[in-house]
Amino acid sequence: MTDTRVLYTVLVTIVALGRLFELRIAARNRRLLLARGGVEVAPEHYPWMVALHTVLLIACPLEVWLLGRPFVPALAAVMLLLLVLAAALRWWVISTLDGRWTTRIVVLPGVPPVTGGPYRFLRHPNYLAVILEIFSLPMIHTAWLTAIVCSLADALLLRVRIRAEEAGLSRVSDYDAALGDRPRLVPGGR
Repeated sequence: MTDTRVLYTVLVTIVALGRLFELRIAARNRRLLLARGGVEVAPEHYPWMVALHTVLLIACPLEVWLLGRPFVPALAAVMLLLLVLAAALRWWVISTLDGRWTTRIVVLPGVPPVTGGPYRFLRHPNYLAVILEIFSLPMIHTAWLTAIVCSLADALLLRVRIRAEEAGLSRVSDYDAALGDRPRLVPGGR
């Protein structure tokens, strides 16, 4: 019988490879946006985001291996489903934003904000995907310490990032009129 820790480590590796692929897309889009007159907003928090996501991907398997976290099939199934839904939401965001999706905040002066796709329901669907991922990935193999610490750190970073992004978009577009009535992260919320 295969050790669940090995399978889990493979899963985390696949997620990490997916993130590297997304970083390539984001870097290409950033270059193109800046060439079109885009402006990067609040870059000082970005290294902290990179560090958080790196720590998450390293801590998940380390906690499982070093602290002997058990594999609970029912919990794993629910968390894996949540992880898949988060990935689907992220790709919906990437395809909706097309060349405007980056991991940094880059705003295009005079270009209306995107209001289609998941943006019909939320102002920040990508961040909802990140929240779900940061919690579900560790919990697939009950790495609860990683889930809690990384989720709290992510909440602090998102608080800064969302404010900076909304301020930047409001300065260069009709963001408030276009999306201000939509909840930020949770449908039906504020």
